[in-house]
Amino acid sequence: MVTIDETAPVIVRLSTVIDAPLTTVWNLHTDVAAWPTWNTDVEQAELDAPLAPGNCFTWRTHGLDITSTVRELVPGERIVWGGPAAGITGIHVWTFEEAGGRVTVRTEESWSGAPVDAATDELGKALHDSLESWLSHLKARAEHAA
Repeated sequence: MVTIDETAPVIVRLSTVIDAPLTTVWNLHTDVAAWPTWNTDVEQAELDAPLAPGNCFTWRTHGLDITSTVRELVPGERIVWGGPAAGITGIHVWTFEEAGGRVTVRTEESWSGAPVDAATDELGKALHDSLESWLSHLKARAEHAA
């Protein structure tokens, strides 16, 4: 099982509970090309091949162009992606757990690299705020759809 880099200078772990079926939440989250339609922080997203381990997708957020490689995919349960962007190596783990018609979405991400070493606090806050926003957008759209 792929995990974040526990030795990275920046690690953020957050979660939210969404009042929507797992299929709704999972399908929103894994439809990469549709991210900009519900997540205002994502300016562009493109998937060149099916979402599967080893395949890449490109996206733009906060002015940063990112190419992420899918490292692990367990449909309806877990997706891990990561890669380098602007000197930062990110590893992002998402897990989904349904209970009682609600879904707990957990996200954890690590950032390492020279830019992170040079501005750990600033980049830690940026990552925290970005993930908090992502979860908020996902919750709003999934609950609206449900």
